[in-house]
Amino acid sequence: MDKQKKEIPRIIGKYTSGKKGPLLFVTGGVHGNEPSGVQALEKVFSELEKSKPEIEGTIIGVSGNKKALNQNKRFLDEDLNRTWTEENIQQRKKETHEQREMWEIIEVLEQHPESDFTKRYFLDCHTTSSPSLPYISVQEVNENDEWAHRFPTYIVRGFSDIVYGCIDHYLSRTGLTGFVLEAGQHTDKTSVENHEGVIWLALKEACNLDLTKISCYPNCIDNFAEKNAPEQKTFELVHRHGLEDSDEFKTEPGFENFQKIKKGELLAIQNGKEIKSEWDARIFMPLYQAQGNDGFFVIEEVEEVD
Repeated sequence: MDKQKKEIPRIIGKYTSGKKGPLLFVTGGVHGNEPSGVQALEKVFSELEKSKPEIEGTIIGVSGNKKALNQNKRFLDEDLNRTWTEENIQQRKKETHEQREMWEIIEVLEQHPESDFTKRYFLDCHTTSSPSLPYISVQEVNENDEWAHRFPTYIVRGFSDIVYGCIDHYLSRTGLTGFVLEAGQHTDKTSVENHEGVIWLALKEACNLDLTKISCYPNCIDNFAEKNAPEQKTFELVHRHGLEDSDEFKTEPGFENFQKIKKGELLAIQNGKEIKSEWDARIFMPLYQAQGNDGFFVIEEVEEVD
């Protein structure tokens, strides 16, 4: 019989130098088959305790779907990254496993109220089922978009406006500033590098960390910023191909995130019917896993005006 995996703590780590400043609230493993954010946080807090650098404010790392992480499943009852709806919050729903996990995470955040910090930032760590360059998913509220553009990679606007109930939507509407970092494919070792690199850069930007004071510098930042991240470009979502639980859906093999697609190109087979592209654009987050209600998205590049 398999040995029981060690329980993943809700609070992966917390670090402060005791100086007044912002809160950096970092979540990993909101989907249980996406462990790289948790692994990156473990590396970051190990290094912080080793190097003891000075920072302004506090960083806290929080695990998402603890039980699903132990089982390497995206979720158990429902997608934890779809439960953060206003209805669920207002009615304080705790009917499913994921709703109960949600309230445990909210409780941690409520222990770090806005009044205790000069500002509150968040970073939510995810990965994708298809091969992907690292990218930021950002909702255009608060100062999120300006904040996201401080980080050197692709930026996609609008995901949480189309897909409702995401944790970043909740954190944004409760006043935090931040974004989601999709670091690459679930099992790709570079995903951990990318999450770690963005966490360090967020500590620099939010908490005034001098990166030269940590012993892993510059590799733990350069692995993301110099080696893995593409040159910054901004995209907007133009279409979501949603699925019902009863749908039989199979994406055509070989698509990668951000891959260019043409009108008329075969993208997937759904319930025996061909799904062809209606756009000359790029495919985004094509589904290559068993669980999920998003078949694919379509994005277009935005020309930024200085």
